[in-house]
Amino acid sequence: MAGVPLERLCIHQVTLMQCGFAESLECLARHGVPMTAIWHEKLDEVGVAAARRVLTDTQVEPVALCVGGTMAIGDAAERASQIELTRRRIEFCADLGIESLLMLTGGLGSGETDLLAARLNALEGFDSVVPEARAAGVRLVLEPLHPMVCGFRSVISTLSAACDFLDELDADDATGVALDTYALWWDLNLPRDIRRAAPRLRHFHVSDWLAETTDLRLDRGMPGDGLINNRAIRRSVEDAGFRGPVEIEIFSKRHWWRESPDEVVSEIVQRTSDFV
Repeated sequence: MAGVPLERLCIHQVTLMQCGFAESLECLARHGVPMTAIWHEKLDEVGVAAARRVLTDTQVEPVALCVGGTMAIGDAAERASQIELTRRRIEFCADLGIESLLMLTGGLGSGETDLLAARLNALEGFDSVVPEARAAGVRLVLEPLHPMVCGFRSVISTLSAACDFLDELDADDATGVALDTYALWWDLNLPRDIRRAAPRLRHFHVSDWLAETTDLRLDRGMPGDGLINNRAIRRSVEDAGFRGPVEIEIFSKRHWWRESPDEVVSEIVQRTSDFV
């Protein structure tokens, strides 16, 4: 199986956290990387109008905005605030021509322990914003995360659970699912669940799990550095019919965020050819 060709490569802005909004896209353009996922922190720094100008100037295509509000929390006022945040980010997507808003459910609030209630809160939150997403032509794309962050990031930890969630939501015209190899590589049911998720699969995120990781979120490796067989997972998603971009998303506080952005992008281009 050949490596990922450059025309299918997408590098998330968060991978270049050492850069500002414009600098990150200019770096991608210099290396011929055609796509990115916009990171909300960087968008908030510059605003939609300035972001649109940079996207036009660099000709880098935004495939997603990361992320919408996290709506699993039990506190009603906080949940309402997160629902409103999601509505604003749906509008940002529409303004910038972005088809997907990546969504996490969020985790438990302070003192909460009821995962089922949190999941139901998230389901109700999603349901409340589906009409706006549908009207705007934006998909709410649910991303399950690793179970070790279940308590504070996502009460959906497997691709199967994400499909169950979307089955209950029953809004396939306005929703989808994202597969992040960092979050799901450990699951022995993943090949089966990929086949189930295939009609809903909108995004394929790639990085690597370091054997001696120092941080569950902020110490991701470059493909080839760790334990994930990214090429095998890519084969599974493509065998199931996925033909979208291969999206590199690396949170790396102690390593890659400290390097020159041009060096990071050059390394990604090589690694995705060799290991993805």
